Amino acid sequence: MSNRAVLEVIALDAEDAVAAQAGGADRLELVTDMAADGLTPSRETFEAIRSAVDIPLRVMLRVADGFAAGDIDVLVGKAREMRAAGADEFVFGFLDEDGHPDLVAVERIVAELDGCRWTFHRAIDRAADRDTLRKQLADLPGLDTYLTAGSPAGVEAGIPTLVAEAARTREPGYEAQMLVGGGLHLHHVPRLRAAGISAFHIGGAARPAGWSAPVDTAAVREWREALDA
Repeated sequence: MSNRAVLEVIALDAEDAVAAQAGGADRLELVTDMAADGLTPSRETFEAIRSAVDIPLRVMLRVADGFAAGDIDVLVGKAREMRAAGADEFVFGFLDEDGHPDLVAVERIVAELDGCRWTFHRAIDRAADRDTLRKQLADLPGLDTYLTAGSPAGVEAGIPTLVAEAARTREPGYEAQMLVGGGLHLHHVPRLRAAGISAFHIGGAARPAGWSAPVDTAAVREWREALDA
């Protein structure tokens, strides 16, 4: 990738993936079942998307709605299956009942990934303490991104937190790239870019007709042009 802002788009299938790449997406997050906020897609879906596009793919590892890990053995099995299919970038992140990072689940998955790059997803927005979470995860192999809105309520409410964290990128626990998503709108972009934030994640914004419709190339292109402006 170049130094331009990263645009990551959620893709549910190969049609989405092709449209997103055509619109200027740099990377895709692969999920299924958006009614549950995104679960692990099938191996067949991953393989179809991998054959359809040539941009990086981050595969969700999540088997139930919410931020609890659930059956860790199932998660590890999903990770192993996707690695065998050729996946080399992932998205996951789990909290325990007290809002602390579920290190047992996360470390078991990281061990299975053998150094692959991965994103800790929006579980950070539900954490009891964001700063502590970042420092607890800082040394895990492969962690290079946090997907965050800055608030459980979305980007509009989270902007002060996002701006403050963006100013801490040289501190321990803050080196990973901040990927902003979750209620993100185009009018948020100028302030976030001015704060030095350089990675953005869209799902519904790439589908003006709703989740029952595919990714719209023109919508993705509008985001690409806004980020490049």
